[in-house]
Amino acid sequence: MRNGDNRVVVTGLGAVTPIGLSVSETWQSLVSGQCGIDYIESFDTTAFAVKIAAEVKGFDIGQYVSRREAHRMDRFTQFAVVAAMEALGMSGLKMTGGTAERTGVVIGNSVCGLRSVCRELDILEREGPRKISPILAPTMTSDAAGVQIALMFGVKGPNFSVSSACSSGSDAIGQAYLMIKHGEVDVAIAGGTEAPVGPIAVAAFSAARALSTRNDSPKQACRPFDAQRDGFVMGEGAGMLVLESLDHATNRSAEILAELAGYAATNDAFHLTQPPPEGEGAIRAMRDALRRAGLNPGDIGYINAHGTSTLLNDRVETIAIKSVFGDRALRIPVSGTKSMTGHLLGATGAIEAATCVLVIKNGIIPPTINVDYPDPDCDLDYVPHWARPAVVNAAISNSFAFGGHNSVLVFRRYSA
Repeated sequence: MRNGDNRVVVTGLGAVTPIGLSVSETWQSLVSGQCGIDYIESFDTTAFAVKIAAEVKGFDIGQYVSRREAHRMDRFTQFAVVAAMEALGMSGLKMTGGTAERTGVVIGNSVCGLRSVCRELDILEREGPRKISPILAPTMTSDAAGVQIALMFGVKGPNFSVSSACSSGSDAIGQAYLMIKHGEVDVAIAGGTEAPVGPIAVAAFSAARALSTRNDSPKQACRPFDAQRDGFVMGEGAGMLVLESLDHATNRSAEILAELAGYAATNDAFHLTQPPPEGEGAIRAMRDALRRAGLNPGDIGYINAHGTSTLLNDRVETIAIKSVFGDRALRIPVSGTKSMTGHLLGATGAIEAATCVLVIKNGIIPPTINVDYPDPDCDLDYVPHWARPAVVNAAISNSFAFGGHNSVLVFRRYSA
């Protein structure tokens, strides 16, 4: 097969989210409309304007790795390792010598080892520099999750991190897709991970007026496309995909969950945090991704929206979808699953990519919960309140981020 002609398929999924500690738990929560947002338990929010987040509950890294291994991982790395375990287990892939050298790891994240940094800063102020942990340096960096995955599973191909704010997870999957497509590797473990829920991140995003302050009703706080939305809700977790070239997957008789058919990334070059009013960059990303996938707008049966529940993002994303899909936009099911998971920052695109794969595989579209007062400017079919059965042959996942990043992934049902 010529360089650049490799088809790329998905053979494994893994997830650790505020609504489930596995892919199956997360999926069941999504289709049943369960929300993982609640009052923050990991730190005292008395002095904070924002007191809610989507935290991962019941997660015990000791069930997966030794105490020594766990000590060498920030929480964001722990999530990534567990999600990668599940994805590799689902794929049935064995990391033998030849496979290991032809397997890459690409992990997206935005704020990296923030918990470790904050903990050690406190020690620095109280006890001085000699008391700083000797493993802080390798645990706080953005590549830490990928490094631990490589060490744990013996992966010896390209290994790097991607950081493009809230598009990081999608871009990591996209970069892995390109490596396989162009023959640089046969397999990639790709996704995103994030553990930002802590005092500094909550204070920072609150100061930027990006977070919801609906503290009196956490489960209703994240309401994409609703007229009463007032900001996003921070979340944490990880999503991982095992991607393979079609030849590699079929040669080992792997179950193929879906095909990753296209990817595109653009930048707005407009504003530090706001999208341009007509969504020009998002429009280009969706059109480019469809073109590279060899699909037309009419082929798409589902859109997983970025849908952050912020005033500008939801309105501009609606405008962009209408521009790309024309009159048909009103008939395409669109769901904002952040209404249940919260916004996992650099991990969110990976969770939503996995959701698209599961929609195609299972024939069910998750709802957008909390759309109680539809915004007249947001008039698409957001699958409000309840999941919907549907045959979906192709789906797109949108990720749009601070800094003007726009990343779009296109998945389709696998056909030989």
